[in-house]
Amino acid sequence: MEFIVKSARPETLKTATLIIPVGEGCTLGATANAVDLASAGALSALLKRGDLAGKVGQTLLVHNLPNLKAERVLLVGTGKDSELSDRQLRKVINSVYSSLKNLGGSDAVLALDELPVKGRDVYGKTRLIVESLADAGYCFDRFKSQKAEAGALKKITLLTEKAHLADAQRASSHAQAIALGMALTKDLGNLPPNLCHPSYLAEEAKALGKAYKNLKVEIHDEKKLKELGMGAFLAVAQGSDQPPRMIVLNYQGGKKSEKPYVLVGKGITFDTGGISIKPAAGMDEMKYDMCGAASVFGTLKAVLELQLPINLVCLLACAENMPSGGATRPGDIVTTMSGQTVEILNTDAEGRLVLCDTLTYAERFKPQAVIDIATLTGACIVALGSNVSGLMGNNDELVQQILTAGLSADDRAWQLPLYDEYQEQLDSPFADIANIGGPKAGTITAGCFLSRFAKKYHWAHLDIAGTAWISGGKDKGATGRPVPMLTQYLLDRSNA
Repeated sequence: MEFIVKSARPETLKTATLIIPVGEGCTLGATANAVDLASAGALSALLKRGDLAGKVGQTLLVHNLPNLKAERVLLVGTGKDSELSDRQLRKVINSVYSSLKNLGGSDAVLALDELPVKGRDVYGKTRLIVESLADAGYCFDRFKSQKAEAGALKKITLLTEKAHLADAQRASSHAQAIALGMALTKDLGNLPPNLCHPSYLAEEAKALGKAYKNLKVEIHDEKKLKELGMGAFLAVAQGSDQPPRMIVLNYQGGKKSEKPYVLVGKGITFDTGGISIKPAAGMDEMKYDMCGAASVFGTLKAVLELQLPINLVCLLACAENMPSGGATRPGDIVTTMSGQTVEILNTDAEGRLVLCDTLTYAERFKPQAVIDIATLTGACIVALGSNVSGLMGNNDELVQQILTAGLSADDRAWQLPLYDEYQEQLDSPFADIANIGGPKAGTITAGCFLSRFAKKYHWAHLDIAGTAWISGGKDKGATGRPVPMLTQYLLDRSNA
């Protein structure tokens, strides 16, 4: 989809479809009034018939309005509130896209610039519109024998005032990069686990490295992981025929002297739970246990598209967690890269094991900050549902930066505490630390576990177990989150 931002009078534009807003009670804004005036009152006369109430997301397609160059006009309801919420704006845009995709026209003009959105300026509103439109067109049909038909719509023009052109164009550019990153994240998450295993992700990383010149890619295989002393990482993988991989992607967009930001992604390409095996119902969705790594891939894709002036290191901890005669047992003790020993009480708490060694590895980059992203705990879904991601960290400034980025991107997180009292739940009589802390505060104790391996830098942990994919039903699939939040965090650091 091509997106263009321009300043023009909507009633003068030649287009297949002109989209204009109508408030509840058929109140007309400046755009609708201009169209009504150009059509000699035909629009207001049509609305008086009551075919459109103007509720949020309602649409009405109108043909042959006189004196307009547009072939048709799509009226979209924007409700009665003086300002739309982010959620209401997304509902409006999704309704618009649903209507457009079934029409024959190859282009459309979106005249929604006048819509006020709570807490958003022109940049924020435009970015949310473009990102929502681009994301709405996502389709994963790689394994369908009959592919989805390509829609006729190829180009969308967004109208704005001349004074706002630069901000709107910047927003459109950022949104398109984020949408590309989200699509990559969704693709990787939606792939079946017999195809998308650690070695496949390594090949995807190499392909990304070939596509962008300022991206260096290293793949650490099982032998290298042993040399590094990553006993916890290797313990997770030892029950599977699929060998583990740690993927290191190093993007140099800033000065060589600048310390990098580091993103660490959990990449468990399938999680049976190991010997502590999961229930069969819904286990197919454990292919999404690599969505932390997939979201890092997607964020990096957005950064590469925008060529942000920062240095960024992405570390992907990729393994498959399977039960076998060689698998780790409950009660096993392993030695991590940091030298700390871990008693594995539950082999289904494997994500923290691959992450802890990767967090230790991150020290060598002397990072400005490290954020790990993981579908880590079912407890996070119980606590926060599927609306917001869980957030913990050892630095208040970093945590606030991520929270702010989440609000800006409409991809929110909620901070949970990391009090010392929770650390006691991880005490082990046989090792330095146990890998689970009992039934209470499972998300927090998982964060406490990781915090013991992130003491040498500013660190934050995002638990995306509830937000990374939609579970069950016809809409089941990866969401692409938290790519918008992470990209916004990096945009804020780069002042782009």
